[in-house]
Amino acid sequence: MIPRLAPLFAAAVILSASGTADAVTAQPVPQVMAALGDSVSAGFNACGFYVSCTSRSWAAGDNQRVNSHYLRLLSHDTSVKGHNLNFAVPGSTSADLLGQVKRAVAAKAGYVTILLGAQDACVRAEKDMTPVDVYRRRFDQALGTLRAELPDVRVFVASIPDLRRLWQVGKGNPLARTFWTAGRICQTMLANPASTKRADVQRRARVRQRVMDYNEEAAASCAALGEMCRSDGGAVFSFPFTMDHLSKWDYFHPNALGQQMLAEQTFAHGFEWLDMR
Repeated sequence: MIPRLAPLFAAAVILSASGTADAVTAQPVPQVMAALGDSVSAGFNACGFYVSCTSRSWAAGDNQRVNSHYLRLLSHDTSVKGHNLNFAVPGSTSADLLGQVKRAVAAKAGYVTILLGAQDACVRAEKDMTPVDVYRRRFDQALGTLRAELPDVRVFVASIPDLRRLWQVGKGNPLARTFWTAGRICQTMLANPASTKRADVQRRARVRQRVMDYNEEAAASCAALGEMCRSDGGAVFSFPFTMDHLSKWDYFHPNALGQQMLAEQTFAHGFEWLDMR
């Protein structure tokens, strides 16, 4: 049984350094949270060979090393305990976001995280990448549904990681190049990984720009919702991740350390939460 949602806002009073009371608007911790997105939020390849590992998800996982959004919320208020739902599905694109939103609505989620779009760019050929206007329309529809169906919900939108940086940190690693080529992983960015030909350099630049455009539109869609939605300001995209953050199963998805990085970079740009300890 899903517990009743907490009230929308609560006022917290914090003493400033001068000893005066500053009123700070903070959110009560929701009693239900839901993670939406693709393989990254599903924790794919974070603990085993080509399997989802939701316990290590940056958003809704319960692995102590990762210290996800869920565990950080739990440290503020135990009412969310056991209500960390993960509706992210490997391979999902922006076309799947509305369906995931509907599952969050049915669960009466009070907090929703979204990281989605890498698979809109990671296709066989550039011509198959999702057009930017289509991506934005899908985001608007999904966030609009959340606003209409769950007016008290709080939404966090994370930026898509920089796919060109992935190529940069892995192109010199023979195993990474082998996995990318044999598995045909994100061919728009990772095809011909050792090539420095002009056509390949320009292709990578165009794919990177498409990801940047997706991030800009997702953040704008979020901003249109006002105080109910926060984005990370490009923190995930601009983070200088290394090979140490990548799963050795495919050199593409985040490992546990990479998931921990995602949790840190995103939670710092999110909401202020009431501490009910």
